[in-house]
Parts: sequence; C-alpha cells; structure tokens
Amino acid sequence: MEWTVLLAGPARKSLDRVPTADRKRVLAALDEMQQDPFRGDVRKLQGLPGLRRRVGNWRIFFEIVAERRQVVVTAVERRTSTTY
Repeated sequence: MEWTVLLAGPARKSLDRVPTADRKRVLAALDEMQQDPFRGDVRKLQGLPGLRRRVGNWRIFFEIVAERRQVVVTAVERRTSTTY
C-alpha cells in the first residue's frame, strides 16, 4: 500500500529554488517515499519532531501521519552548518 506524500507551502517554495540537477534527485527521493518513507538515509531528528532524509547535500524534513499513511514534507533545505 502506498503512502501519500504532501508538500507543505514552504517545502514547495524551497523545492522550486533547488538547482535542476539536484531537483531531479530530490523528486526521485520523494517518489521513493511513496513506497516506503523509511527507506534510504532517514534519521529521527534529535530534540525536534519529525525525521529527515538525506539526498546528497539536500535534506528533506518530514513528519509521518501513520493513521492516514501520509508523509508531510515540511522543508527541503541545503545542508549547511546552520541547517540543524
């Protein structure tokens, strides 16, 4: 059974600013998350709600709504020294 991936407004805006080559990789990761949101380099955030998935230098921050089988992507950010 598939999961529904929902992009919050800020995540959609930041995804539009991702360079084309990297955007393809991030979109591919989002497609994979429809099958299994825990596959790949996924970690629980320490001290914060939610999880993150690493895609190269980019991070997909998301929360799981298990009852509805939804993945809510809250942000897509480039990894820098101030990301976390």
